[in-house]
Amino acid sequence: MNGLAALLKSLGPARLAAMGAVAIGLIGFFAYITLRFNEVNEAPLYTGLTLEDSAAIIAELDSANVAYRLLQNGTVIMVPDQDVTRLRMQFAEQGLPAGGGVGYEIFDKTDALGTTSFVQNVNRLRALEGELARTIRAINRVESARVHLVLPERQLFRQNEQKPTASIVLKTRGVLEPSQIRAIQHLVASAVNGLEPTRISIIDEAGRLLAEGSGDETTQMMAAAVDERTAGYQKDVEARVREIVESVVGPGRARVKVAAELDFNRISETRDTFDPNGQVVRSTQSREENSASSEPQPNDQVTAGNQIPNANQPAGGAGASATQNANTSEETINYEISKTTRTQVTEAGGIRRLSVAVVVDGRYQTGADGVQTYVARDQQELDRISALVRTAMGFDQNRGDQVEVVNLQFAEGPPATETDAIEPGMFEFSKDDLVRFAEMGVMFILTLLVLLFAVRPLIKRILSPEVVTEHREITTTVTGPNGQAITMLLNAEGQLVPADAANAAAAVGLPPPEAGPPSRIEEAKAKGAEQMDQVRRVGSLVEENPNEAAIIIRTWLSEAA
Repeated sequence: MNGLAALLKSLGPARLAAMGAVAIGLIGFFAYITLRFNEVNEAPLYTGLTLEDSAAIIAELDSANVAYRLLQNGTVIMVPDQDVTRLRMQFAEQGLPAGGGVGYEIFDKTDALGTTSFVQNVNRLRALEGELARTIRAINRVESARVHLVLPERQLFRQNEQKPTASIVLKTRGVLEPSQIRAIQHLVASAVNGLEPTRISIIDEAGRLLAEGSGDETTQMMAAAVDERTAGYQKDVEARVREIVESVVGPGRARVKVAAELDFNRISETRDTFDPNGQVVRSTQSREENSASSEPQPNDQVTAGNQIPNANQPAGGAGASATQNANTSEETINYEISKTTRTQVTEAGGIRRLSVAVVVDGRYQTGADGVQTYVARDQQELDRISALVRTAMGFDQNRGDQVEVVNLQFAEGPPATETDAIEPGMFEFSKDDLVRFAEMGVMFILTLLVLLFAVRPLIKRILSPEVVTEHREITTTVTGPNGQAITMLLNAEGQLVPADAANAAAAVGLPPPEAGPPSRIEEAKAKGAEQMDQVRRVGSLVEENPNEAAIIIRTWLSEAA
């Protein structure tokens, strides 16, 4: 301990302070490096949790002694990434997270012996709403859901029964498609007895009405079918045109938009066609009739011969008579005329008009300096592209279809060159691995700089011996009060002091000290007294012998030179 204390005393306060500061800095630096490289990588266990689910999960994590961290006001829980899968399976077994609702697990309690029927009905409604909300959350783009069901009780002696209704509030990530909204309606309607899809209203978190529960199923379904079929046909035409255009101008170098007008009128037509040239005899009926009759024939003609008396009397005195023969012939022919009956039904969805707009980018030429220059496409190439578009879309001039192909420079510039996908090998590292290697490299360089420019100079300075300036001792001999020769030494302050203890004792007229190791206290007292006496003696000697003192000083000066 004495050696350590002497070493620390020899270093001095300045060196001790510097060593302490450097030691504290090094401890902090290496502690940061150790903590940084021993830091646990975290991954989100669950996101978008309700406060109830978050509290339940945190209680389970505390009981399992799993480290976690809360973010975004407790809606996100971060845990070590190696424990994410295990914890999710464990919580799924326990029914967590429940999504802020209660499902059929509400009936798992065994203390329902004294529960009334009203409470059981309320619990059944809560369980049904909770299960439906959980199922709806499984749909893509649905973050959370609340379901409210109105199930009227069946009353006796009531003819008109009230139908159940439902209302759903959704919190979405993005915009739901019409097909997804109808799917939610049919999902809830299928799960509730007597509930119709048209009696389900759906709104989002912003208060926008997504589905109107008015009950008019025909109107809603027709409107939804029209929109869906129009959008589907437009997407199909866009895909066909984009595929053939991008094969010419390059991937991502064309934009295609299609506007289609579809005819959703259902037409039923019945047509009867008669062929006059296609006559066929079906039946023939003939009838002939012959008759003869004789009767007087009066001569009623006004002539000159008739004015003579008895001019018209036949010979022999008999009256004139006429015989008539009648022949009747009748034929009836029935013909079968050719008849064509045609019934034509035109289903809804016919194309009334089609318009296609295509924008293509130009070419980019790389110069010698590596700068890309935009070059527009010529009109001949655009005409060929237009011909391809007309063929792909099914162009019909009689319908009034329109096609526009325009060459314009895109704002995002040419696409980057895509490299072929290479299967990662043993020395292929991910982005996280590269970032970690970079951090390790930076830490290694900082550690090396600290060791070279901070620790090494300090250690070298501490371990290097102190440089002691050599000086020559200047001594002289003077005569003491008893005629003794006293050896005097000139110290660093320029004072004459006895060379040793014997000379000091002779200088004060005391006998020389006896040999033997004195005690430390006595030695200290003796040294103090000797120093005081030496100072007084030397002063008196200089005052009594000024000439000799001057000679001694001149001698010292000459020897030093």
